[in-house]
Amino acid sequence: MGAAAQEGRARIDWSRVEQIWDIRFPSDYVRFMEAYGPGLVSEAVVVLDPVPRPERPRDGSGLLEETENARLTWEMEGEDADFDADPATILAWGVTSGADLYCWLTTDDDPDRWPVLIWGRHTSPAFQLHPFGMAEFLHRLLADPGFQEETISVELPEPASFAAARPHP
Repeated sequence: MGAAAQEGRARIDWSRVEQIWDIRFPSDYVRFMEAYGPGLVSEAVVVLDPVPRPERPRDGSGLLEETENARLTWEMEGEDADFDADPATILAWGVTSGADLYCWLTTDDDPDRWPVLIWGRHTSPAFQLHPFGMAEFLHRLLADPGFQEETISVELPEPASFAAARPHP
């Protein structure tokens, strides 16, 4: 995706984020957020900001709202999955323009071992569990057309791109 533009973007206070969420986040997500911040990958995948920002109602609480959406979706449709999950262990990190939800399943004490859980509105199967982190998931999504076909409900344009969210106030 190229070099990240960090000018004008406030750094994330990870101790504050961990206090808010009462968890540690995976190191690949922390590195991604430090390099790129929240934003839009290839015009279709929103990587959510972990910091609630009530001053930005349109996109300021995406992680919280999408986590609630993911948990409700699991409660309503999770019985169709070929694996079991406690909704309380689902934590969203992304959403697509096709309304797919990208999450972690926070079942391990080590966040670097959390698998990626997806709910794809038009994928088969709808619920999928991938045994790697967010960065590897995004890499495969952008680099492997077969993986892309299975895990996202919209077509991604080429080449891969990233558009940072508006600068933090």
